[in-house]
Amino acid sequence: MKLILKLLAGIVGGILLGLFAPSVLIALLLTFKGVFGQLLFFTIPLLILFFITSGIAGLPRNSGQMLGRTLATAYTSTVLAGILAFLVAAAIVPLLAGDGASVNATAGEVPEPLLVLEIPPLMGIMSALTAAFIFGLGIAAARADQLKTVFDQGRDVIEKLLVVVIIPLLPFYIAGVFAELAAAGTVFETLKTFGVILALSIGLHWVWISTLFLIAGMRAGASPLGLVRNMLPAYFTALGTMSSAATIPVTLQSVRNNGVREDVSAFTVPLCATTHLAGSTITIVACAVAVMVLHDALAVPSLLGMLPFIFMLGLVMLAAPGVPGGAVMSAVALLTSMLGFGESAIALMIALYMAQDSFGTACNVTGDGAIAVLVDQAAEPAVDPATPTES
Repeated sequence: MKLILKLLAGIVGGILLGLFAPSVLIALLLTFKGVFGQLLFFTIPLLILFFITSGIAGLPRNSGQMLGRTLATAYTSTVLAGILAFLVAAAIVPLLAGDGASVNATAGEVPEPLLVLEIPPLMGIMSALTAAFIFGLGIAAARADQLKTVFDQGRDVIEKLLVVVIIPLLPFYIAGVFAELAAAGTVFETLKTFGVILALSIGLHWVWISTLFLIAGMRAGASPLGLVRNMLPAYFTALGTMSSAATIPVTLQSVRNNGVREDVSAFTVPLCATTHLAGSTITIVACAVAVMVLHDALAVPSLLGMLPFIFMLGLVMLAAPGVPGGAVMSAVALLTSMLGFGESAIALMIALYMAQDSFGTACNVTGDGAIAVLVDQAAEPAVDPATPTES
């Protein structure tokens, strides 16, 4: 929650600077925004390469049908959640956003940055994604443990960069984004869309949680309301930690309170913590629609045009970094390559996403409980389902 407060402070501070600060101070902040943006875009292909390779190569071996069921259920949930988010956001956001100024408008004069620095990435985004799948699958098939160690260590280096440098500096980057919007005179239209997306995303999270537990309850012969109630400790823990991994102990206990066998819960909960990101996907898709509405140069595609992005996003989410903002950092690759997002659109996307990251994480964690119930029932359908106990 501290990160959210810092991001909110960055938004407010950026708006005040953009409206009232002297142009040299705004130019200095925009200089930082530009340099930080270059570092971010340099890091994204490396993040994709190391995290996805390590994630695929590190999937449990000899886990048989349970691994396949868990991954298939997690991926299906993530993709369907993304489709739901797109259909609702594409119908509602353009209506509620209105016909006000877009972020491309230039009602005010925006100072130029004092320095423009270019840091070209080592590889293209799609090259990194393709290489990640090739190496991940190849390492798993060949059991190349030494090569896996290299990618695991590379993942640790990038995660350290995210935790120590990029995530802590995000509030200043966001401040630069909103200072530029305020100086251009378009910040209040953007804030209006922010409010719409925040409410819409949280509402869709609970729609999806309800859907998952309705299915799980029908499959297990248990009350969906009772199943959800037992998962509430995990939901509220995730709101505070903003991390599915950090919430695993609470999620495990909540899942066991729902009658899931210990061997199934011990397997599915840690795996789903890094592979089932339905809540994050809902937020990313809804925020992407909002950014496209705000940018004149970006048109909201049809469902058929959006499906390839959602399908690829589901795959990328299987190995997204387990740190605050990790999901949107992984999604940047697809946003730029498949939806045509530029630097300003990505900056706004990160701000939109990070403002409610904890709610997306809480949806992910709560949904993991439904997947655990479904996998447990599929693993041994002949056994009578256990009755959920109150936590």
